Amino acid sequence: MEKTNNVTAFILLGLSQSKRIEILCFALFLSCYISIWIGNVLIMISITCSQLCDQPMYFFLNCLSLSDLCYTSTVTPKLITDLLSEKKTISYTSCMIQLFTTHFFGGVEIFILTGMAYDRYVAICQPLHYAAIMNRRRCNTIVVACCTGGFVHSASQFLLTIFLPFCGPNEIDHYFCDVYPLLKLACTNTYTIGLLVIANSGLIALVTFIVLILSYFLIFYTLRAYSAESRSKALSTCSSHITVVVLFFAPALFIYIRPATTFPEDKVFALFYTIIAPMFNPLIYTLRNAEMKNAMRKLWSHKRFSKGSLTLHVHS
Repeated sequence: MEKTNNVTAFILLGLSQSKRIEILCFALFLSCYISIWIGNVLIMISITCSQLCDQPMYFFLNCLSLSDLCYTSTVTPKLITDLLSEKKTISYTSCMIQLFTTHFFGGVEIFILTGMAYDRYVAICQPLHYAAIMNRRRCNTIVVACCTGGFVHSASQFLLTIFLPFCGPNEIDHYFCDVYPLLKLACTNTYTIGLLVIANSGLIALVTFIVLILSYFLIFYTLRAYSAESRSKALSTCSSHITVVVLFFAPALFIYIRPATTFPEDKVFALFYTIIAPMFNPLIYTLRNAEMKNAMRKLWSHKRFSKGSLTLHVHS
């Protein structure tokens, strides 16, 4: 079928048609976005400037913080500016770029979370071989595989959408460009493409979620043989990871595992994995992690000490 495209731009309907609600959302999501940057940059600096960067768990956490920043930045800045705009438009090209980058960084994040679960599995279930298995080369290979998986997933979504004909209307009932809202606007039968989207996004999310849950069942089973102190420490680390996994996967599964239909609730659920999860990740991983808190404390106390020493040196 020859592609006919009369649409050069889309109108994003956003979260609400009420100006009062939009202003409240602007203040809320601007605060969230600033918190995401502060929290994740703080984690990245604390890990990079301490001994923690040599440990695989924190190497992956560093990568997760970076992917959080990139992922939320594909959506949130546009959402924030649109909340104060009378007309929320996005060009066709920008829409396709946003679709690709959102799914790329979202895919990378999913696979990094899987890599983190594998790291915890090896650390708890094969502690004697942990250093040999999770060496830096293996960690780098896992991250490269995560990026490759994210690219393949995103390219698939992009190719399924870029050849769709759009004849009008051009109103997207969402706050960013995603596959299902775009399928709704295409002037062709999208049933087969909808099934391919489920096979791509839906199955990736479902299979990854099942693998993560099974890995933690194995971890909890293994922990029965550990001492109470070791069990408590391991559970604290694992519970942080499980919280992040549930925050990210539960709404994503709700949207992508069903047939290609859209509901008004989709926008609210999408907020969880595009804004709320990236905002809570730093809190979840630091508040329940003594090593991270100590690294942050040492880093910033050292900076204050260095600043104080420099001031005394100048005055003397």
